[in-house]
Amino acid sequence: MSDWKSVTLTLGHSPDPDDAFMFYAMAEEKIDLRGYHFQHILQDIQTLNERATRGELHITAVSIHSLAYVLDKYALLPSGASMGDGYGPMFIVNAGHGLPEDATEAERRAWLLNKRIAIPGKMTSAFLAAQLFLGAEFDYVVVPFDEIFDAVRSGHVDVGLIIHEGQLTYKRDGFDLILDLGVWWKHRTGLPLPLGGNVVRKDIPPDVRRELSDVLHASIAYGLEHRDPAVEHSMKHARGMDNPLADEFIGMYVNHYTLDYGDAGRRAIRLFLDEAHEAGLIPQPVELEFVE
Repeated sequence: MSDWKSVTLTLGHSPDPDDAFMFYAMAEEKIDLRGYHFQHILQDIQTLNERATRGELHITAVSIHSLAYVLDKYALLPSGASMGDGYGPMFIVNAGHGLPEDATEAERRAWLLNKRIAIPGKMTSAFLAAQLFLGAEFDYVVVPFDEIFDAVRSGHVDVGLIIHEGQLTYKRDGFDLILDLGVWWKHRTGLPLPLGGNVVRKDIPPDVRRELSDVLHASIAYGLEHRDPAVEHSMKHARGMDNPLADEFIGMYVNHYTLDYGDAGRRAIRLFLDEAHEAGLIPQPVELEFVE
C-alpha cells in the first residue's frame, strides 16, 4: 500500500459545480487524505469517457453509458453518483419553435425524429437515454456540451440535448423544453436516471481502492455538511449561475445517491444498461463491479 502513497494519483472530473462540490474537501485538504496525493484533472465528460477506455487516469468521473466500454479496466466506486431523480438531460428548441404543451409523448417522439439534434457526446448517458427514447437511428451531430445552446440559437441544429446547468437556465436563455428524459425514465421505471459515476483502476490493489473510496465518500460528506464554503468553492465553475442557482444545481446531483447508490441506484444502473444491451445500443451485457 505504501508504494501507492508515493504516487501522485490522477483524478479526472468535469469542470462543473457539482463535481467541484464533491471534490472540494479533497482539493482543499479539509479531510484526511490517508497519505495519498492527487492531481485534479478537469475535462469535459466525453473526453474523460474516452480517456477511461484507454485506462489513462487512476480515478475518473465517467458517464454510466461508458461503463459498457471501461469495466475491463475500472471498478465502480460506490460514491460519486450523478442521478437524475425525476429530471435529467433535456431536448430544447428556440422559444416558439417547439410543440404545444399538451403534445403527447408519441407526438414528441415523432417530432424529434424529424429534427437534427445536437448531442454532447456519443458515450454520454444523455445520448444513450435519447437512443432508448427515440430508437437507435436519428439525425444527430456531436457538439461540446457548453456550445449546444449556440448551435440551436444559430440554426446549425434544430434541437439541443442539454446537460449540466442548462437544465436550469434554458428558459432564461430563450429556449423551450420538448422533453425531459429524466422525467420520462422516472415515469416509466419508477427509478432515477443514472447519468454519471466515478471509477478506479483495477490495477490498483483492492485495499488501496477501498481506502480511496473512503476518501471520496468523506469528501462528499464534508461538502454536504459544510455547504456554504463548498458552494463558494464551486462558483468558479458555475457558468452563468449565481450562488442560489448553483446551489440548486448542486442539490440536484449531489445528494444521498452521491454518498452511495443504494439499492435503487444500483437497480437503475443495471436496468439502464440491460435495456441498452437488449436494444443493441451497447456491444455486450454489463457485469457491474463495485468497490466494497
